[in-house]
Amino acid sequence: MRKRTRGHDLAALRRLNTTVVLRALHRRSPQTLAELAAGTGLSRPTVDAALEELAAQGWVTEADAGERVRGRPARRFRFRGESGYVLGADIGLHKMVLLLADLGGNVIAAERADIEPELGGGPRLALLQNSLDAFLDAHTVRRDLVLARCVGVPGVVDASGHVTSVVVPEWSGVDLGRLLADGESGHTLVENDVNLAVLAERWQGAATLAGDVVCVLTGHRVACSLTIGGQLHRGGRGGAGEMGLLPLLGMDSAHEALAWKDGLRDGESEVAALARAADAADPRALDAIADFADRITPGIAALALALDPELVVLTGGATPLGAHLVPLLEERLRPLTLHVPRIALSSLGERGVALGAVRKALDRVEEELLADPVG
Repeated sequence: MRKRTRGHDLAALRRLNTTVVLRALHRRSPQTLAELAAGTGLSRPTVDAALEELAAQGWVTEADAGERVRGRPARRFRFRGESGYVLGADIGLHKMVLLLADLGGNVIAAERADIEPELGGGPRLALLQNSLDAFLDAHTVRRDLVLARCVGVPGVVDASGHVTSVVVPEWSGVDLGRLLADGESGHTLVENDVNLAVLAERWQGAATLAGDVVCVLTGHRVACSLTIGGQLHRGGRGGAGEMGLLPLLGMDSAHEALAWKDGLRDGESEVAALARAADAADPRALDAIADFADRITPGIAALALALDPELVVLTGGATPLGAHLVPLLEERLRPLTLHVPRIALSSLGERGVALGAVRKALDRVEEELLADPVG
């Protein structure tokens, strides 16, 4: 019994060492054997054995030669991001964005399509499923190499994956993740779109250095999400930050202020036309933006008082109005809050929610892969 226990302990220790090395390479690649030993605190023979195991599993490979050590180039090793893929999708009322990324988080393909806002829940789900299949086929990606997919939807998603949506009412009470996962390999996740937006801002956007963040998704609807200490705060049932559902605060009708038909050019959105008119100092356009600021300020103020965030990030369709909108929000928040947080505009554009979906899918893969890479 003692020998079996000792063998089990040694195998567990090897798996732990291998995990430590893989985590180090996943965080920063490439690295030399010496760098990995120094960074992990493991001995060079232990790191070498872990690298051999990881290379056999297909997660690690040798990179190009680096600096020379005693006349010979030092061997460098990198995490093989190309060993698998994740999918991130954003399906809203008016558009769909699909992103394909490798396990290093590098986006290698993207697609965007307009959606008829009147499209019902069933046809909308079928459109998403067919589009995901066509997207993978177009880029010749084997289904078994897609280790996770995440879809951002306009609605609250509880811990069991069931959706509550006022935007697509037919999805309410439905486990979309289960339907999307039918017959597919890898994990399938569904998440509220504004929750994914704040994940994207923390990963690659305006909030990379902030811990307590409020994200305000603007456009055809206004919704909010938040991170506390750098972690997404979903609440007990996934509804944290949903200030747009409270009519008293005015966010539910804020989008009405952005309706703008004057001087609309072919292919131009109403918000883009409004921004152009405001840049030209059109008083009616400036009044419309001021009206929008008035409508969203109470909800932002409520979150600012509850969370006292370092940063408020404005993302979504109204970001082209940022140069006019940010000063108005700062002015209106001042008498309502103890401290006016810094307000920043997202630079991620229409990919923001889908990028957050990529991040969440990667997190799921990492939880499984890095927990026991050779198990």
